[in-house]
Amino acid sequence: MKRVLITGATSGIGRGLAEQYAKDHIVYACGRNEQALGELAKIDNVTPLQIDVTNLAEIQSQCAHIAALDILILNAGNCEYIDDAKHFDSALFKRVVEVNLLSLGYCLEVLLPKVKNGGQLVIVSSSAAFLALPRAQAYGASKAGATYLAQSLAVDLDDIDVSVVHPGFVKTPLTDKNDFPMPMAVSVEQATKAIMQGIAKRRKEIHFPKRFTFILKLLQLLPFSLWLLLSKGIKR
Repeated sequence: MKRVLITGATSGIGRGLAEQYAKDHIVYACGRNEQALGELAKIDNVTPLQIDVTNLAEIQSQCAHIAALDILILNAGNCEYIDDAKHFDSALFKRVVEVNLLSLGYCLEVLLPKVKNGGQLVIVSSSAAFLALPRAQAYGASKAGATYLAQSLAVDLDDIDVSVVHPGFVKTPLTDKNDFPMPMAVSVEQATKAIMQGIAKRRKEIHFPKRFTFILKLLQLLPFSLWLLLSKGIKR
């Protein structure tokens, strides 16, 4: 059985992936929520690991016993919005960037050497990385960094396949906090299926739902000055 490690496995996409992969893989499910980890422990083939991905020492100690991985999925994430850009909230910015971007570096330092030659690294970014969006200075910047990191690793890693995931809106406990419409939102089950299919095909980029992400990719081709006008209209 292949071995998969998933961060952010206690809710949303991460939990969906853990539950599905456990059907025929050995799964290391990482997260901070002790109750959710206890529930995952009841599933055959799942080993729960209580880890704060922003703590390098904790990752090192909790994962020291893991000898080798076939698939490493770095999925842990946080989303907060900056409501007043003029009065910039640096503490909020730090919180989001630590979880969404800096934690990737900590996880890679400890876990990437454990990925077998011919294995896979999957970094979950966001379609928010495609365009500058209102209130997304922290979230969007962190996810744009995650995308660049994944693509740069794909250039340098010869023996490991790297995939970056760009989901649209997914109905999770995290997005339940959003106070704006989420067009073409998909369920966790749909997101899990799309990601697993992309990983199985070793796609360099996994993005969904296609109707939504293709629209964003087309908008990304616009001159920034034109997108700026459009985005200000959206903001209003």
